[in-house]
Amino acid sequence: MRRYGSAVLLLLVGGAVLRISLFSELYLRYVQPALRPYLVISGVLLVLLGLAAAVRGARRGPHGEEGGEELEEEEGEHGHAHAYSGTHTHAHGGPRVAWLLTLPALALLLFPPPALGSYSASREEAQRAAQGVGTFPALPAGNPLDISVAQYSSRAIYDTGHSLRGRTLRMTGFVTHGSHGTWYLTRLLVTCCAADATISKVEIRGDEADGAPQTDTWVTVTGTWLPKGKLGTDGAWPPVLKATTVTQVKEPADPYDKR
Repeated sequence: MRRYGSAVLLLLVGGAVLRISLFSELYLRYVQPALRPYLVISGVLLVLLGLAAAVRGARRGPHGEEGGEELEEEEGEHGHAHAYSGTHTHAHGGPRVAWLLTLPALALLLFPPPALGSYSASREEAQRAAQGVGTFPALPAGNPLDISVAQYSSRAIYDTGHSLRGRTLRMTGFVTHGSHGTWYLTRLLVTCCAADATISKVEIRGDEADGAPQTDTWVTVTGTWLPKGKLGTDGAWPPVLKATTVTQVKEPADPYDKR
């Protein structure tokens, strides 16, 4: 069975990649949607390589050479079959512990890890947009206006035109907790993949904010902007939303925020 080790590993990894990218949207937990075609192509190539390795292994004899039976028989005629078999097995058998390499691939296939959540958010320092204060483009019409946590944060902290004033806003994110009962609507923003995730969060206040949901619960919050601190300073971070409704929702297929 050792000669099939590489084939099994390739098939497991390829199957895991296809499972999260072709047959589901789990890949969105790790990378941006634009990378899906590359994941699918990679998964297909890995599966094909695994099949090729399995076919090649099946054609080999027990000693790792094609036509191994004939070679062993020929050596047997000269009285060296035992010596040939022993040395060849020793050279190509490989350590059995190498099979442990299949465990991470099998785990990804059967138990894909969840998206980043409150633990990752708590390890991030407060992230500010790399821009000074100034005016922002006008917001679309309509109340309530759906807006991302990142967009709300940028406008609340840097917009001298106060475009959030007088608007009813609706945002979706997961819950994180601070000190003294404070809780935040939080979202992670990825540029390429989960490894470069940065945090955006909004402090939720108001009567509807009483009895904060559990950490990592996904909620949709509707409310109005509550000014805080001087624009462009640490005093404006994190921005505040006065909630009028807080509704628990399912985690979205794409759990990461958009700018």
